Amino acid sequence: MAAPTPLKQLAAYPELQHLADELRGASIEQLFADDPARAENFTLQAAGLHLDYSKHLLHREARTALMALAQQAGMDERIAALLAGEAVNNTEGRPALHSLLRADQGAGLEDKFDQVTAVRARMQVYADRLNDGLQLGYSGEVITDVVNIGIGGSDLGPRLVTEALKPFHGNVSCHYVANVDPADLQDTLLELNPANTLFIVCSKSFRTEETLTNSLAARNWMLQAGASEADLGKHFLAITTNLEAAAEFGIAGENCLPLWDWVGGRYSVWSAVGLSCAIAMGWEQFEQFLAGARAMDRHFSEAPAQANMPLLMSLLEVWYGNFFGAENHVVLPYDNSLQRLPDFLQQLTMESNGKRVRSDGGAVDYNTGPVLWGSAGTMGQHSFHQLLHQGTLLCPADFILPLTTHTGMVEQHQRLVANCLAQSRALMVGRSARAAESALHARGMAAEEVARLAPHLVMPGNRPNSVITMHALTPATLGALLALYEHRTFCSGQLWGINPFDQWGVDLGKEIGVEVLGRLSGQSSGGTMDPATERLMQAWQDARE
Repeated sequence: MAAPTPLKQLAAYPELQHLADELRGASIEQLFADDPARAENFTLQAAGLHLDYSKHLLHREARTALMALAQQAGMDERIAALLAGEAVNNTEGRPALHSLLRADQGAGLEDKFDQVTAVRARMQVYADRLNDGLQLGYSGEVITDVVNIGIGGSDLGPRLVTEALKPFHGNVSCHYVANVDPADLQDTLLELNPANTLFIVCSKSFRTEETLTNSLAARNWMLQAGASEADLGKHFLAITTNLEAAAEFGIAGENCLPLWDWVGGRYSVWSAVGLSCAIAMGWEQFEQFLAGARAMDRHFSEAPAQANMPLLMSLLEVWYGNFFGAENHVVLPYDNSLQRLPDFLQQLTMESNGKRVRSDGGAVDYNTGPVLWGSAGTMGQHSFHQLLHQGTLLCPADFILPLTTHTGMVEQHQRLVANCLAQSRALMVGRSARAAESALHARGMAAEEVARLAPHLVMPGNRPNSVITMHALTPATLGALLALYEHRTFCSGQLWGINPFDQWGVDLGKEIGVEVLGRLSGQSSGGTMDPATERLMQAWQDARE
């Protein structure tokens, strides 16, 4: 597949610049008035999700131009290439087959699909065995708790899914440790009994520093509790390709599940990395999670551009990032169960598209992946929503709202829904100076005081936002939601002409980290550091002594 054409060289780019200039000062409320069918026609449905993108600085002409941009970028062919297993990760010469992990047929990739189904079968055995109380520890007691040790994609995805789907949990409690800070592991283990605890070590190389450090500490914890080295197989599983290193640790090959180089860590929750999720919710619910993502894959593959939800969301990302100068994007899940979603999406989007070099090696001369951030529900309304409403930055927003609650507390959920819809509307309509003055007059203020305070109440509005709803947060709708953002990320990478599946930018910090650790541990005296780093290393040494 040929390298993508740089964004600015696509024929639709100048027209989109012109349309963006026209819309920069437009009123979204007026766009609704000009197009009575806007509320209906600026919506999409797919895989149990409903996307309302009507509150955007976008009209039909601009939408048509964005679709032309996608056509000129060859998005239909690029989507097909991704799903067919072509080497879309060109710098590493690999496909990106995370969609195969949730597929129900090989579709030309039977060899790899056979590997996937074999691993699924083994995952099901573990999930069923643990939930049926058949996995016993070194003392003969039943395993009741699982601790997943990983970092990055081996932690963020499984942690999000497990926490989001608590209403579907079975008989085993799952916990997560990622930070090499010893407090993370210690705080987790304080509440656990070694005799009832199973660890899952998630590291493709079995060499990831943070994961290996925590795993060795967990191993010592188990041995100090009375387990023998021969008992470790009852308390440790590994998700890895380095069977030799796992065996040295004490995990036999039959207790290891593989990962493949055609799946990146941030796309791996559908693989054996998701074993802790499958254990937490049970295999049937994990299959529903895969099925929801598979439904979004099908939509992504089959829907025409104008009805393709991931592609449309990607075009909006490019629209604001490259034509309006937005350098960030906020995600606001109005469901406390989804409080980890912004963390997960930060890695997915910024590790994928935080690039300054095109896939052909040339430097980009336009913005690529924005900073993504956010928090759950009404929490942000009492912190950063001030900036969204009155700040100087343009922050396109995604509101995510399940329409029902698993709690049974309908009235309280009604208030949550009201807050979500109100914030979405407030970002759009804002508050004029006249409305601010009227509000202050209604409070009984004197004219002089009204004139003084009114400017502080003005909100410009026209802050673009989408609302993604689902009937309920279930394994299937969560699977669809994560797949939606995966595919959106891919499309944006293609439109920017970059490779969203490598992450060379993380390597330098790791390499320097090895050098610094060597100095701090006394194992190396070489390597000249900058004066600031030298002073900080000495401060650590002084504090230790």
